[in-house]
Amino acid sequence: MAGLVGQEGRLARELSGGWKQRLALACAVLHRPRVLFLDEPTSGVDPISRRQFWRVIDAMSADGVTVFVTTHYLDEAEYCHRLALIHAGRLVALGTVRELKDIFGDCAVIEVTAPRAAEALEALSRAPWVTETSIFGRRVHAVVREGEAGVRRTLDLLEEQGNVPAQADCIVPSLEDVFIHHVELAERRASEARR
Repeated sequence: MAGLVGQEGRLARELSGGWKQRLALACAVLHRPRVLFLDEPTSGVDPISRRQFWRVIDAMSADGVTVFVTTHYLDEAEYCHRLALIHAGRLVALGTVRELKDIFGDCAVIEVTAPRAAEALEALSRAPWVTETSIFGRRVHAVVREGEAGVRRTLDLLEEQGNVPAQADCIVPSLEDVFIHHVELAERRASEARR
């Protein structure tokens, strides 16, 4: 089940990080628990093994096992039935993936690429049609009230600044977008409470 075939003759201390994670999973499920807690089970595991871990977790869940998983990989969190997003030791959101992504309501998330991403972020954060912004490497995610109108306004703004060629497209919000939204909201509330 954990894919340990061929490793029977090795001591646990001789295994690489990924193999150790597989061994830990096998040990955790050996007694067929009804509830299982996995703390970052795919940390240090290659992508193929990560996929296998999630197949095992899905199979256990389908068999009625309640599985609690902590992970920093928000793409992995999408596999879970319910999510609890935690920031600075506090719960900031709880729900299904769909419920959490619905936080943007009637707004759209657009992904913007431009030669000078930091300048695009700054300009968009001041734009009246943008409700929030965040940067993802060389891309900017902006939450806008009207999707297509927001895309056009964004491209016009970047062209006015000479920050071209630029591209802006409506996207499905990721859990990273959701997490950033909730973290910023929690920090704003904490700041207001301190006043």
